Amino acid sequence: MAQNPTTLMDPPIEALLDKVDSKFTLVTLASRRARQVNSYYNSLGEGIGVVVGPQVSSASGKPLSIAFEEVAAGKAVYHRPDPEELAAELAAEQEAEAAALALVAGAVDAAVASAVAEAVSATSSDE
Repeated sequence: MAQNPTTLMDPPIEALLDKVDSKFTLVTLASRRARQVNSYYNSLGEGIGVVVGPQVSSASGKPLSIAFEEVAAGKAVYHRPDPEELAAELAAEQEAEAAALALVAGAVDAAVASAVAEAVSATSSDE
């Protein structure tokens, strides 16, 4: 009967890796969530409430340990978007940017035309 050696890491890394697709995803997910928990603790006195606090009760007060416990409990999850979804979002952003630029260019052209018309009328009335 083989027992797993006790480690300081609770929850064990093996349990955490079962919740994600790779160790890189685990590092990214845990670090982002730890930053959010840290921001939550730093903004407690301000009453902002933008960042969600810890979702698990933890014996540790360290943000990274809390983040790992949330991953193990399934409270911190990730979503990997499809490349087609990203391409569609990028195309929509580019269309919106092109429309905004066209609107600004039209406004600039109108302002220039108005200024030229005022200058011409001021010059012709002076003569």
